[in-house]
Amino acid sequence: MPKKDALKREPSTGNVFADLGLADAGEHLIKAGLVVRIDRTIRQRKLTQAAAAQLMGIDQPKISAMLAGQFRGYSVERLMRFLVALGHDVVIVVKPRKRGAAELRVA
Repeated sequence: MPKKDALKREPSTGNVFADLGLADAGEHLIKAGLVVRIDRTIRQRKLTQAAAAQLMGIDQPKISAMLAGQFRGYSVERLMRFLVALGHDVVIVVKPRKRGAAELRVA
């Protein structure tokens, strides 16, 4: 029986958008993190998409599209405002980096 070829693996940068070679990969990663928090909040509060949309000031199909990964048309600021509308405080912390490259992230 012939040996199977080993799968070729490449190390990740930690940012799938950068790994895919997309421009503005850091911004995409931040937006994705914010959308994950929006989705988690909607689920934890057991909101329908229609109820969440009303709180956020947009229509239900836009919520559906956003949660399906279509969030490029939203700014980071607008996504943060959606979280505020859903009852979250959004805190921006700026601090000197300890080591390695400086980064943007959603905690």
